[in-house]
Amino acid sequence: MEIWKLILIHQLIFQGMFVLKNVILSRKLDKKIRGHNFEANISIAFFVLFIGVALIISSFNQTVGAVRLFGSTAAMTIGLVLLSLNIVVSGASLISLKDSWRVGVIEEQKTELISTGIYRYTRNPYFLSYLLMFASYTVLLQNLVLLFLSIIGFFLIHKMILKEEEYLYSVHGDSFIRYKESTPRYLIK
Repeated sequence: MEIWKLILIHQLIFQGMFVLKNVILSRKLDKKIRGHNFEANISIAFFVLFIGVALIISSFNQTVGAVRLFGSTAAMTIGLVLLSLNIVVSGASLISLKDSWRVGVIEEQKTELISTGIYRYTRNPYFLSYLLMFASYTVLLQNLVLLFLSIIGFFLIHKMILKEEEYLYSVHGDSFIRYKESTPRYLIK
């Protein structure tokens, strides 16, 4: 299968789960679930840029930034494993958060602190799923431009996580501190 088709199918599944969760939850709660803050807006624009660049590189066989660290079979295998992990982690995150799912911080809304399901292992599984996506596309296409964008993406995600942690502390206080002390931000404590 051509890599651009794989990326397109992956995005239909990955973003499809995201949109479905947002539509269902927004209707159920009858309130907005997307925060309109600078970090969230910049990150969404960046994610669109990253996906667009990956599609352009894969569609037109662009050689700008190409680097061959793996053979094509190894790159495809590693990339597929990372894509599969992305779908599993994001799906588990969307399910575990139940009604506490929000896109960005909405300071006037108070949500339950979730520490069960996949949130026992990482405080930020949905953000982790984006990092897995960055890694998978970078490996699949073996491209330095995507590696550079992945590094920028990591810092944008980290900044959003720090903002979310401030919010969670303001809402949940000591409960969040205990959760923070027992569960890693990403995967490694």
